[in-house]
Amino acid sequence: MSQFAINLLFVGASFALYIGIAIWARAGSTKDFYVAGGGVHPITNGMATAADWMSAASFISMAGLLASGGYANSTFLMGWTGGFVILAMLLAPYLRKFGKFTVPDFIGDRFYSNTARFVAIVCLIIASVTYVIGQMTGAGVAFSRFLEVSNTWGIWLAALIVFLYAVFGGMKGITYTQVAQYIVLIVAYTIPAVFIAFQLTGNPIPMFGMFSTHTESGIPLLQKLDDVVSALGFQDYTADVDNKLNMVLFTLSLMVGTAGLPHVIIRFFTVPKVSDARWSAGWALVFIALLYLTAPAVGSMARLNLMTTVYPEMAGQVENYEEAAQTPILYEERPDWFRTWEDTGLITFNDLNNDGRIQFYNDAADYADRGWEGNELTVNNDILVLANPEIANLPGWVIGLIAAGGIAAALSTAAGLLLAISSAISHDLIKTMINPNISEKGEMLAARISMGGAILLATYLGLNPPGFAAQTVALAFGIAGASLFPALMMGIFSTRMNNVGAIAGMLSGLICTLLYIFTYLGWFFIPGTNTLANTPDNWILGISPLSFGAVGAMINFIVAFAVSSVTAKPPQEIRELVESVRYPKGAGTAINH
Repeated sequence: MSQFAINLLFVGASFALYIGIAIWARAGSTKDFYVAGGGVHPITNGMATAADWMSAASFISMAGLLASGGYANSTFLMGWTGGFVILAMLLAPYLRKFGKFTVPDFIGDRFYSNTARFVAIVCLIIASVTYVIGQMTGAGVAFSRFLEVSNTWGIWLAALIVFLYAVFGGMKGITYTQVAQYIVLIVAYTIPAVFIAFQLTGNPIPMFGMFSTHTESGIPLLQKLDDVVSALGFQDYTADVDNKLNMVLFTLSLMVGTAGLPHVIIRFFTVPKVSDARWSAGWALVFIALLYLTAPAVGSMARLNLMTTVYPEMAGQVENYEEAAQTPILYEERPDWFRTWEDTGLITFNDLNNDGRIQFYNDAADYADRGWEGNELTVNNDILVLANPEIANLPGWVIGLIAAGGIAAALSTAAGLLLAISSAISHDLIKTMINPNISEKGEMLAARISMGGAILLATYLGLNPPGFAAQTVALAFGIAGASLFPALMMGIFSTRMNNVGAIAGMLSGLICTLLYIFTYLGWFFIPGTNTLANTPDNWILGISPLSFGAVGAMINFIVAFAVSSVTAKPPQEIRELVESVRYPKGAGTAINH
């Protein structure tokens, strides 16, 4: 059986499973559509939350970023996991006690203002659409390689599949689909990692293998990787970070962004009780840890495998790396996996010195004495996890499995985000603000239409993304952290925070963050419209656009408290409501009003 047929079998079987579950769990009411009926078991919800949160950025792109940036990109791991702890401890149980369907519901009622509700809807849609761009980008990478189509067609296929099971199933269908997707993606991620760890180090446990001895050269794997990349002019894989301020702010941005993500928060409205919300968060962390403890090993081993593929003589070297670098692989002798990824356009080769060999190195290093005229190989970071089994010559079924896993990771989060967008439009905007008398059937129709529109917009933007999947997702986290997280925190823990302060804070955080991001990444992410080049030299105080969400959150907090302190206190009933929410002793079902 050909590799294409194996891929088709695995991916097709997973699609059939997802769509079958969506039909079985089809939403019959708005409560089913928004919160899956409010009766999901904490373990089930924890697994679905893990799949919802571990997106294409986690499965496809994070290990690729770790592979290319080493220790410097470990901020992705620290920020995302740290943020989930904040979400579990400080937000989830209190929001569940409030008993509403959505984040704008909470903000609108807590701050007794439809204006606050509308601003929250705008913040939610901007953050969620930005996040979906990353998922569509990742899905396009996976589809293009494993179904042997162009990246463009890959994104359109992903959009179609999401439309089929998300639009009809709603939260109820998505919840049980995401349980299946979690099982697929975690098996797909860990099995190749076990194979590769054993192949490179003799230790089958990836997180231990990363700190074990590289079998072929007899030295520690990370030392081996440092030696190889430094011989080619790259920064040492384990090198420290110079700009600590940017690193801290980026980690903070991911943390507050995680805690402010609407599609993850919605998941905690699907359980019966407040205590179940805490347990759901705990189980989600367990399920997330299975992948996140493996990702650094996958990243380091992928980088070493890629380098020794291009420079085969480096694999067994201990000292003579300069000599080994003189004989990179001939382009005509490149392996089959290289050829297949070239067809997607995600690997490109340009023979600058016409010697027929692949020179892959850091252009900033001067290696003219070797006869090199520039780096000749461009490798998209998002392919490394998906290509890893092929680079390591693993069996065809493993490649098919990781194809299904990568696609599952992208689709699971895309579905959750699209549901958050559709519920914000149909429930918070149309039902609550525009037409309170709309029928339940009309509300569900509006939800499905808005989800379809969101899919089309996300697909268009996914064709022209502002960065790799994980980088685009980091932008979404920054936007959510700068706009929604402070409002949620202040709404729960401050009885003095009023509607005027919350609105001013959300707008300040959102606008400042968007202006900073658009300045470097293009206005509304349109390529070529950026005011300044996205380079450290142009960043204010060395703060990357990916890190600015933390600054935006600080601006939000400061403006909100300043405005609240000089305006009227919230009404007495609102202050009493805040006090009752802060002591989560129980909660009824989610309230549709």
